[in-house]
Amino acid sequence: MADRKLYLGPLTDNRRWDRITIRPDDVIVVTPPKCGTTWMQTIVALLLSGDPEAETDLSIRMPWVDIRFREIDEVAGRLDAMTHRRCMKSHTPMDGLPLDATAQYLCVFRHPLDAHISFRNHVRNIPLTLFDAWYPEDDPDNVAFRRFLDGGPEGFDMDLMPLAHILRHFEAAKAVDERPNVTLFHYADMSRDLVGTMERVAHMLGVKHAPDVIERLVQAATFDNMKAHAERFAPSGGKGFFKSDDGFFHSGTSGQWRAHLTDGEIEAYDAVMDAHLSPEDRAWLEHGTG
Repeated sequence: MADRKLYLGPLTDNRRWDRITIRPDDVIVVTPPKCGTTWMQTIVALLLSGDPEAETDLSIRMPWVDIRFREIDEVAGRLDAMTHRRCMKSHTPMDGLPLDATAQYLCVFRHPLDAHISFRNHVRNIPLTLFDAWYPEDDPDNVAFRRFLDGGPEGFDMDLMPLAHILRHFEAAKAVDERPNVTLFHYADMSRDLVGTMERVAHMLGVKHAPDVIERLVQAATFDNMKAHAERFAPSGGKGFFKSDDGFFHSGTSGQWRAHLTDGEIEAYDAVMDAHLSPEDRAWLEHGTG
C-alpha cells in the first residue's frame, strides 16, 4: 500500500486490495460510478464465456473489491477459489490500485454531467441513507449540484461522486494509459459503436469468437436488452437490493443534464473543467472520440 494513494470513504477502502493476489490474466474494470461499470463488466463476462445466455451475477462472480459491504476475507477467498479467468470491479482511481504488469485494466469514463444526473437517479433507487444530505429528494435549491462541484476527490466526499473524484479518476488513468495493459474507454463511444467496442475488448482479452457468436453477444450487451432483463444484469439483480432492478438502467442516454441545470450552474461547471483539463482532454472526457 505504501506506493499507492489512500482512498478511504464511507463505502470505499482501497486497502482491501492488499488481500487480493493479482493473477496474470485478471481483468479489472476501473471507473467512477455510473460511467459504464456494469456495462463493461457484462461485455467482459459475455466475451469470456462466449455465451449470450451466461449468468453474469456480477456482485458475486465479478466483485467490487473496494466496497466494505462484504468481509474482505470472504471476497478474497472466493476470488482465490475461482479456477476460471477472473474479472473484478473498482471505483478507486488507478493511483490507488495495485498496478500489475500483466493484468488488464479497463478504465471507463462518461460525460461528468451525465454521470452526475445518473447518480442522482441511482441514489433514489438504493436503500441507503448515506446520500440523503448530498442528494435530497426535494431539492429546489439544487444542493446536489453545488456539492457535486465543491466536493473533494478523497475521504468522505469521494463516495458521493463529486466532480473532483471523476477528474482524479481521469488524471490517474491518463498517467498510466501508455502501458499496454491499461486502456481507456468512453461511454459515448460504447453507445455509438458497441460492435467496435466489443471487438476492441475481445482483442485485449485475447479471445476470438465466430462472427455469428459475436453478433449474439453484442445483442445481449445492448442497453435495451440489459434493461429488459434487469434482474439478470443489474448488480445483485433479483435479490431485492434495489428498489427496482429496472430502475438501475434508468435511461442510458446522454444530455439529460440540460433539463436539470441552469445557465449559471453550467458556467460554474465549465470553469472547473477548464481549470483542470486541457481543451483536448476535456473534449475526450465529455464526448469520447466522437
